[in-house]
Amino acid sequence: MDFVEIKQELEKMAKKLAGFRGSLDLEEKEKRIAELEELMAMPSFWDDQDKAQQVINEANGLKESAGTFNDLSDRFENLEVTFELIKEEPDDELQRELETEIKVLARDLSGFELQLLLSEPYDKNNAILELHPGAGGTESQDWGSMLLRMYTRWAERKGFKVETLDYLAGDEAGIKSVTLLIKGHNAYGYLKAEKGVHRLVRISPFDASGRRHTSFVSCEVMPEFNDEIEIDVRDVDLKIDTYRSSGAGGQHINTTDSAVRITHIPTGIVVTCQSERSQIKNREQAMKMLKAKLYQKRIEEQQAELAEIRGEQKDIGWGSQIRSYVFHPYSLVKDHRTNYEVGNTQAVMDGELDPFIDAYLRSKLN
Repeated sequence: MDFVEIKQELEKMAKKLAGFRGSLDLEEKEKRIAELEELMAMPSFWDDQDKAQQVINEANGLKESAGTFNDLSDRFENLEVTFELIKEEPDDELQRELETEIKVLARDLSGFELQLLLSEPYDKNNAILELHPGAGGTESQDWGSMLLRMYTRWAERKGFKVETLDYLAGDEAGIKSVTLLIKGHNAYGYLKAEKGVHRLVRISPFDASGRRHTSFVSCEVMPEFNDEIEIDVRDVDLKIDTYRSSGAGGQHINTTDSAVRITHIPTGIVVTCQSERSQIKNREQAMKMLKAKLYQKRIEEQQAELAEIRGEQKDIGWGSQIRSYVFHPYSLVKDHRTNYEVGNTQAVMDGELDPFIDAYLRSKLN
């Protein structure tokens, strides 16, 4: 880069930082952090552990947002100082360092901008993610387990906690269904980009003839709700069954009927939870899942823009996919909503989903 290009890049960054400052309302954030810290200092803070964790998550999210902005601003000021020094006294080595640091800061500003895009009502919430293989038996069920691994890896990269709420193993391999609770600030905001049907094309490891197969898995994502919404659920409308739970691969099999299945009779919605050894805790979590589904159904009925809430969900089959993963005859993962694509399929399956999520969230601004 020459001096003119460097100056233009710095001017772009200055404009972007000014925009961030306007949207962040740092003064209001500092005030809210102080309120949350006051709550955390109260002797009764841990009496309700779920609420306490919500407060901690909110405080950490606000601190991270304000802290990141201040760090980016400091780094930008340092770059400006370096630029002025080079203008007064040219230094090739220092200019190369400056160019490198400009590229790094530009990337970090872009990442921070993505965080700021997550401003819809429930973006900050934990996410409930469900995977349901489509027709195709073992093939689709195996694809379901591959996606389960992919989302687990992605969550670990983000520092999120993953809990398996319900798991139904496939007959020969893979899964028939799985429900995950992914805990972390903005978990739903990120994962809402994953709603829809995911299509796999590969040479089947289960086909002795080595033929190419296409498999489909539906991914549903909802925010986890605590006390943010009021959903009236009458006991008379519920059918509650308990049964003996069995974890993935037969692990953690309980000897008591601690797993819970709740059927909401008026809507036919069914939720199950078997993550805890306590039937009471499983029932509490299942009720949260039910409320999330009932809320989602209510919104769908009220709004014509169905795609804004659930995505363009269709049958789990041809023509309805949001993303295709091709392992053969070439390697490619392509998102059909944004046209973003990468050739390194293994990296994606190892959890490198952020570029796809980034492209989707930015596309919603247009």
